[in-house]
Amino acid sequence: MPKLDDVRRKELVDANARLSWVLAALAGLIGAAAFTHTAGYFVTFMTGNTERAILGHFHDEPDVAVAAATLLVSFLSGVVVASWCRRRYWSGHPHGPTLLTTVCLALASAVDILMFRTTTERIDLAPILFVAFGVGALNTSFVRNGEVSVPLSYVTGTLVKLGQGIERHLSGGDYADWLGYFLLFTSFALGALFGGLLSLLVAGWAMLITATVVCLIVTGYTYLHLDRHGPLER
Repeated sequence: MPKLDDVRRKELVDANARLSWVLAALAGLIGAAAFTHTAGYFVTFMTGNTERAILGHFHDEPDVAVAAATLLVSFLSGVVVASWCRRRYWSGHPHGPTLLTTVCLALASAVDILMFRTTTERIDLAPILFVAFGVGALNTSFVRNGEVSVPLSYVTGTLVKLGQGIERHLSGGDYADWLGYFLLFTSFALGALFGGLLSLLVAGWAMLITATVVCLIVTGYTYLHLDRHGPLER
């Protein structure tokens, strides 16, 4: 029987961990695409949207409050629909949620182009609702015992677990207590950084298309990952 610490160390860099880094970076990229070319809409930061939905009414910004509330509903709907599809059609398969995210990004790109004909740098709320739905779906990519085991865009929770892991290591634990969370956080941050740099080069409509293409590539990667390594959950 392998030691528990040895098993945890292997899990830090196994196929599932590598896939989580890729998907976390994708979430960061999508979040950057939405934030940089809109009026500051969050598609990965539901804590911020919750506060905006409430506090916007206290600052005479009802439009901001309504937008934040609709983003919350869209994100939650993505989680519900993707979870239902996982239960019915994608049980144990990582490619389902990423495929749904790709479709949502493609729809967002199409809506944006049809509404604005690429005449503006800014993306309206309507396309971003599709993006929020897709990010919600993406967060269901890793499920264990019916619950999400790797929340890809929930950076607050990742940092809390990272801090707890560091404390356990300092108290006599192992680097495996925190390294996985650090790598997940770093992947998300790098994805956001790449998205920010990309936003300096392309317009809003092109940013959505670029995010769609990247997501399509990642979806292809998950298909190959599934074929090679088998389902994430049996």
